[in-house]
Amino acid sequence: MNDSEIREALCSYMDETQTEKFRIIDELVIGKSRADIVLVTNILTGYEIKGDTDTYTRLPKQITEYDKYFQQNFLVVGSAHRNTAEKHLPPHWGILCVSSTEKHIQIETIRQAEPNPSFTMIKQLSLLWRKELKNILKANNLPRCTGKRKSYISKYLLEHVSKHILQQQLCNELFERDWTLL
Repeated sequence: MNDSEIREALCSYMDETQTEKFRIIDELVIGKSRADIVLVTNILTGYEIKGDTDTYTRLPKQITEYDKYFQQNFLVVGSAHRNTAEKHLPPHWGILCVSSTEKHIQIETIRQAEPNPSFTMIKQLSLLWRKELKNILKANNLPRCTGKRKSYISKYLLEHVSKHILQQQLCNELFERDWTLL
């Protein structure tokens, strides 16, 4: 299976299995990499896709970036990588294998993702637009921080809003984002 076939199967799988509010973000820039799929629920989950003909060459750098931004991560592979994926990943990453028969596509969980010990809220906040950060300021009755950089506003929010509430508000901003403005 190639990247686009796996991507389509993964998105369909998410549509069918998610029981809570969710949003799928395709190709999100994270630092020096691009997350293939990001699932927004009450947390952010990153999915890196490796099709049957892909290599693991870029994976170490991708892992480093994903681990900065997401509470949990999955490597999603075609059946050609089913037996080799695990040795290329840290133990907290999950593995999904997508395989195809003539009649249907199957997604198997090889390893469940565990909480990522390396993600930081400051990196997640950097994914938000300035307007979205200002929405969070307003929701918490905080000063508007007019003329301040995004990095300043993010640090200010971390100092003045509990991480639990901030996580909910960050995910809500990503739910509400108008992605057609990109």
